[in-house]
Amino acid sequence: MPKKIVLAYSGGLDTSVILKWLQNKYNCPVVTFTADIGQEDELSPIENKAKNLGVKEIFIENLQEEFVKDYVFPMFRANALYEGTYLLGTAIARPLIAKRQIEIAKIVGADAVAHGATGKGNDQVRFELGYYANNPKIEVIAPWRDWEFQSRKDLIEYAEKNQITVPKDKMGEPPFSTDANLLHTSSEGKLLEDPWVEPPEYVFSRTNNIENSPDEAETLIIGFKNGDPISINEKKLKPHEILSRLNSIAGKNAVGRIDLVENRFVGMKSRGIYETPGGTILLKARRAIESITLDKGEAHLKDEIMPKYAELIYNGFWFSSERIAIQKLIDSTQSKVNGEVKIKIFKGNVIILGRRSEKNSLYDNSLVSFDEVGDYNQKDAEGFIKINSLRLKKNNK
Repeated sequence: MPKKIVLAYSGGLDTSVILKWLQNKYNCPVVTFTADIGQEDELSPIENKAKNLGVKEIFIENLQEEFVKDYVFPMFRANALYEGTYLLGTAIARPLIAKRQIEIAKIVGADAVAHGATGKGNDQVRFELGYYANNPKIEVIAPWRDWEFQSRKDLIEYAEKNQITVPKDKMGEPPFSTDANLLHTSSEGKLLEDPWVEPPEYVFSRTNNIENSPDEAETLIIGFKNGDPISINEKKLKPHEILSRLNSIAGKNAVGRIDLVENRFVGMKSRGIYETPGGTILLKARRAIESITLDKGEAHLKDEIMPKYAELIYNGFWFSSERIAIQKLIDSTQSKVNGEVKIKIFKGNVIILGRRSEKNSLYDNSLVSFDEVGDYNQKDAEGFIKINSLRLKKNNK
């Protein structure tokens, strides 16, 4: 039996019920931890909710800067996309929350941690792999796999029995479930479970639809240093400020929506609606600056290992030795990824207008221009083509 538990607490109905359930089941102190990673929820009532449920130790921490600087930006250096589409907004947040939860457990002398992820999703894996990576001896409690509740109705009845406030909009089955942070918002479940059914407009919270987006394009210049964005329109900003600003620009202009049926790590397909407005701009801008600063071999190698890297993050292996090894390889290519990218944002589109790098550009106009001879002798191409055609000629004899 645990002596003290640290719970990842959102202040919502589910984790409030989990909090009371842990207190009743284990009869020990429960410490709550709430991470502000840009989910835009009102965090001020969370402390009072926890206090009203008898919690003595409450941690509410703003981790937005650490989230973007140490998790989002390193992931973007890899241009990571899971299954070619998903920008990993939920997956990249879990390692940070798990790590900090373990740190708090050490601070308060807790021997167990708990989370509110269900037994069907990926997040249970991501949280728990993160816990064990940071403390192999920690006890992990996953109430959704252990408790007696079978339905939303059971949850609400337990809440009412234990004087937990149930908001009116929570009295019935929710139309879908959501997750949010500074990088993205995701929605899944219930009315979205049929992959043929178009998601209603009220599902989207961060992006305009194309029809309602501005009729005039917006142009911006993103500055990069060592592969990370450092400025917008020549104004230097902190990492989380850059992502927040890009979110605002992209969301207004209907950029960043995807509707994806993905392959979960736990073995099922699921349909998710994702909004990653700023990340969508950033991915395209990063590839543009890399196109003139990375050697062809480096760029192609990065593209080859990216799917493996993305899958590791999706499956919860952020702290694995192989993810760290790949990260070191990726980061070693980024010292020359410096410069600026000019972009037009319009009606859901991210259009590259230009890219430049004063010190690190590998683009040589004298080589590609039809008006200059440069160091390239066009006659040399003849031998190159003949050598590469040998096997094709042989195969067609």
